[in-house]
Amino acid sequence: MSEPIFDTHQLAHVEILTPKPNETLWFFRDLLGMEVTTQQGQSVYLRAYEDWYHHTLKITEAKEPGLGHVSWRASSPQALERRVKAIEASGLGKGWMDGDLGHGAAYQFTTPDGHPMEILWEVEYFQPAEDQKSPLLNRPQKRPLRGVPVRRLDHVNLLTSDVTVNKNFMMEQLGFRLREHIVLNNGIEAGCWLSVSPLVHEVALMRDGKGARGRLHHVCYWYGYPQNLNDLADVFREQGIYIEAGPGKHGISQAMFMYVYEPGGNRVELFGDPGYLIFDPAWKPITWTEETLAAGIVWFGGNLPGEFFLYGTPVVHEHEPAMAAG
Repeated sequence: MSEPIFDTHQLAHVEILTPKPNETLWFFRDLLGMEVTTQQGQSVYLRAYEDWYHHTLKITEAKEPGLGHVSWRASSPQALERRVKAIEASGLGKGWMDGDLGHGAAYQFTTPDGHPMEILWEVEYFQPAEDQKSPLLNRPQKRPLRGVPVRRLDHVNLLTSDVTVNKNFMMEQLGFRLREHIVLNNGIEAGCWLSVSPLVHEVALMRDGKGARGRLHHVCYWYGYPQNLNDLADVFREQGIYIEAGPGKHGISQAMFMYVYEPGGNRVELFGDPGYLIFDPAWKPITWTEETLAAGIVWFGGNLPGEFFLYGTPVVHEHEPAMAAG
């Protein structure tokens, strides 16, 4: 077994694409209580009230919904250099970009399936105005007084044509650890949950039910309190937001969940609690099989609809060829 790599530190931010930028902004700002830090060109940069960085979500106007990119922060400048060399050796590197709002130089690459990603070190920290400062000194700002405000970015879930190939890339080039996975009776991996921290996952990979490549399944924000999901479900019902599933509880991750579609067409998950945390440095991955999987998908709550396993963005129709995203 190779030595563990601790060079990738956390999920820094996610960019989503939307054909309805005003409506998507309304969803995240007014219903999820996120803060707009900057609006520039066709993009808006937002953060949850317990996110410490300039932004954790970038919303960019586009012809169709989907994934703009996923950004990872390295654990040091030296760690960034090591990961760039490993990515370059894989042949999936795209090269350096000077930076974007909220962060410095970033190295761009893709997964084997074509999901756009970057890794960086230098970030800009959020600086609250005087009237935003909280007397709770370990909170970046006061809790917003609109919607049911989410607290922080949690994870991203990506659809893949081959879970194992993409999992191996994330583990070997970026140093992710396998926490849980689904192995079918024929030996094929149908899903995996990977992390670089005590969280069960910062990224999940699931087999694409339509055989497509490079699609987004969902981005997830975290509350920490299950009651917030009930409060938010009430708000969503009144505001006409489609609730796909939940509130309920997954067996995999043990987290309380709710899945909805933001108006631009991307799926968003809300976590109601931490699930469980992993502190064991020699953790042995949990394997779910076809015989045990029902409890893994939903521990309690209503069953997930069939579309949950097929819908991703950009949308692939049956008569269209499977294409890699952007």
